[in-house]
Amino acid sequence: MYDAKRIEELDTWLKEKNIDDIECMVADLAGIARGKSMPRVKFIEGLKTRGLRMPETVFGMTIHGDYAINEYLQEIDRDVILMPDLDTVCTTPWQPEPTAAVICDSELEGGEPVEFAPRQILKRVLALYEAEGWQPIVAPEFEFYLIDRQDNVEANPIAPVGQSGRRDIGSAPYSIDSLDEFAPYFDEVYDSCEAQNINVDTLIHEAGPAQFEFNVIHGPALNVADQSFLFKRIIRQVAIRHNMFATFMASPYSDNFGSAMHIHQSVCDMKTGENIFANEDGSDSDLFMSHIAGLQKYMHHAIPLIAPYPNSYRRFSSGMSSPTNTHWGRENRSVGLRLPAGPKAARRVENRIAGSDVNPYFALATSLACGYLGMKEGLKPSPEFKGSAYEARSRALPGHFLDGIQKMRNCEPLIEVLGQGFVETYLMVKEMEYENYSSVLNPWEKKYLMLSV
Repeated sequence: MYDAKRIEELDTWLKEKNIDDIECMVADLAGIARGKSMPRVKFIEGLKTRGLRMPETVFGMTIHGDYAINEYLQEIDRDVILMPDLDTVCTTPWQPEPTAAVICDSELEGGEPVEFAPRQILKRVLALYEAEGWQPIVAPEFEFYLIDRQDNVEANPIAPVGQSGRRDIGSAPYSIDSLDEFAPYFDEVYDSCEAQNINVDTLIHEAGPAQFEFNVIHGPALNVADQSFLFKRIIRQVAIRHNMFATFMASPYSDNFGSAMHIHQSVCDMKTGENIFANEDGSDSDLFMSHIAGLQKYMHHAIPLIAPYPNSYRRFSSGMSSPTNTHWGRENRSVGLRLPAGPKAARRVENRIAGSDVNPYFALATSLACGYLGMKEGLKPSPEFKGSAYEARSRALPGHFLDGIQKMRNCEPLIEVLGQGFVETYLMVKEMEYENYSSVLNPWEKKYLMLSV
């Protein structure tokens, strides 16, 4: 239950902002916002009575709208109770009427957390760190494409027309002029991020046509995950207001660069605030090396969480700046695990493997879980990789979607960290999605088989 004074203060704030619509949201397995919109009066009453509810099967939903039903997520479809995290309350600036949004946790009737909820999975991993006196600090980088608005959802994407009247053709990384082409869009993105308390800094044009990258400023993992969840929604919603679409699909163009979610991660001592990845003399700590080794050992087992769709593997196979390995190296963007330069307080590893199509809660939970296991097991990493891993054609990641599912299902340490019920339900969802994907006639079949065999 919530403190009565806190509820009263929130109700006063909503009234002052003339807000009468509240969006109560959770992230589903795909990272899509699910929940309910309700009047202010009903929302406030729900805080007092635990009366905000939603079907549990939302957390077993496939991307195509089916449901995974098993011994953990049962067909009776019981209610879960939405517990808004009042620290996440913010305005929703693109709505025509004053509207607020809040991210919720999910509980069962007895108060225990819902084990399938993505935010709970990250909380579960963070509790393991907290038990050791550690606090992870993360900073994600999101790549995405702006695409032309089209009525046919199956049409091939094309870049939108910018302010100059021309379409972006790509091959312009870091181009300021290319950013200016969509300046009104990015101005509104920045304004929306400010309204929703999202701390973004760097914006760059990437190498693909109308492909861009935003960085979320580093901070504690749960807060950054919440910001990332809201940020992806902002990018899509503001694009619609500017007569475009935005996609975080890992590989929307078969002949162009994929989109990644790069994860910078470090760990601080909760008592001192010091970065435990660096020794006093500035050298790398043993814990840092073990963290890297954990990523090397377990990342390929965790691949269904950071490459969640068959399309995710197209990014790996494109040969365009997407690492397919778990090598580590200093200032080397060809490896999966890059160590950026900087002072010891900023000692960190950048996990470059995840695609931008991931659920941010899962991506952060997975990357931190792998590093945690490495530290607890005292693992040693392989020697630093020197040179180009692209040229070495080095692969340590599964080459097929179903291989990744099998590897995760057989990884007991990772299952123990994430929870048996969650892993089984999540993998069932992924198998159902793959079955649905495989049932659709694809362009290759139409082009090469239809009139030839």
